[in-house]
Amino acid sequence: MSAPHPAPVPQGDYVPATRHGALIFTAGMTPRLDGKLVHQGLIRKDTPIETCRDAVILACGNALQAARGKLAEGERIAAILSMTVYIAAEEAFTAHSRLADFASEFLRARLGEAGIGSRCAVGVATLPGNAPVEIQLVAGV
Repeated sequence: MSAPHPAPVPQGDYVPATRHGALIFTAGMTPRLDGKLVHQGLIRKDTPIETCRDAVILACGNALQAARGKLAEGERIAAILSMTVYIAAEEAFTAHSRLADFASEFLRARLGEAGIGSRCAVGVATLPGNAPVEIQLVAGV
């Protein structure tokens, strides 16, 4: 995705990102475009990993855009300190880390080595709106 993402639209009573000093914490972001979930469904053990790339990149792009929305003029994201990737997957699915790699690749392409930080990939039973993935970032300014 080369075009900038529009600002994420909250789906509840929260803000897309919060800043405290030089830290920005994003809400969990799902693969939504203009507030509409464009990818849905549980990821199954036989799901070809590559078919999940667009959903992961859209969710990660939303998280990055939310973080960038907290920057003052002239500031930049100095580092992604932490990323959590939640994956709605059936019990037998085990490629969580491979899906999270799509998000890491996306962040590296946009931020260079500053885009790669600590990360956690977690399998869950469900996500809001039947989203297949949700991504949360902690960024340093």
